[in-house]
Amino acid sequence: MKITAVQTRVVNAEMRNWVFVKIETDEPGLHGWGEATLEWKTHAVVGAIQDLTPLIIGRDPRDIEQAVRAMKRQSFWRLGAIGMSAVSGIEIALWDILGKHLDVPVWRLLGGKVRDKVRVYTHLGLGDMRAVYESMDEAPLVERAREVVEKGYKAFKAVFIPYTHFHACLPEIRKLERLMGALRSAVGEEIEIMVDFHGRPASVTAALAYIEALEPGRPMFVEEPLPPGETLGLVGIAARTKVPLATGERLVERSEFDELFRARAVDIVQPDICHCGGLGEAKKIAAMAETVGIGVAPHNPLGPIAGVAALHFAVSTPNHVIQEEMVGAVPWYFDVVQGPIRLVDGFWQVPDKPGLGIVVDEAECARHPYAPEVIHTLNAVLDDGTIVDW
Repeated sequence: MKITAVQTRVVNAEMRNWVFVKIETDEPGLHGWGEATLEWKTHAVVGAIQDLTPLIIGRDPRDIEQAVRAMKRQSFWRLGAIGMSAVSGIEIALWDILGKHLDVPVWRLLGGKVRDKVRVYTHLGLGDMRAVYESMDEAPLVERAREVVEKGYKAFKAVFIPYTHFHACLPEIRKLERLMGALRSAVGEEIEIMVDFHGRPASVTAALAYIEALEPGRPMFVEEPLPPGETLGLVGIAARTKVPLATGERLVERSEFDELFRARAVDIVQPDICHCGGLGEAKKIAAMAETVGIGVAPHNPLGPIAGVAALHFAVSTPNHVIQEEMVGAVPWYFDVVQGPIRLVDGFWQVPDKPGLGIVVDEAECARHPYAPEVIHTLNAVLDDGTIVDW
């Protein structure tokens, strides 16, 4: 069997252009799908896929590890977030092909089933961009939290940390205390709440001030309390708080995760399967994390193929804790990709169809062609004009 073609399909979903990867083989009717979505880097990722294609054309698609090594080693330059996202999309599609070829679901190939259902969480606003990133006051936060719980979710994540620099001012700290208290009162103690800092605090002291304000509400974890790469800062925070820490969505090399693990800097690591090299690499990262007593909660606010890949990963990964999802990002989410994602009482169910178990409607994809993404990051400016982390 040989790879004969690698194609991309770009589907605009307002804040993100989903980048789907289709790999065709010389076996009639056998192809696979992956996803390589990277916000505000769509053209670059599509170009990177085109650049990597000559390295895998003619290869046996079942030799997944070898194909990944070719893309990473024989391209000479280290790939970074753009190149690694391209590799990830291709790699996921190869697993889809292998599963279809062997007539088994991908999770079976990744080691088999370690759980009977997968715990998930969504975002306030159920994925709607403005609801996720612009709910900074008590009334909309509480309203959206209740809506999520009514939909059957047992956990959700909120993004209400203010844009910050090196100092957290007292009024913002007090507001954070009130917001977390209102959320906890609204949903009770049975619902898990996570708070995404988005790397907004630029200092350990600012991050700690916010974490202390949140602590009475007992968050399941706080995510990216510092920008990526600040491992020593995370170690300092971990030594001074009981709140679990999570990070990792913007790390793409295994060596970056290794630094976190060696330092015991976090409780939860969050690799993105569509950025870190694909399913095989994510499994290696998870195994490293398990060795040092760290759980895995993969980052996944992307498109429907990414969601299904995360489902197969979760079914087969022992130290998986909870899975992020954003199936409400657009009303037609399930129209472009029909697949096995099914929520029952706060859990995704285990898929049983071969490969990823998806059908991509290419005609529906074409109804949502590329368009410039909403650059919401432009809002990350302080009153004095200082540009800060989004």
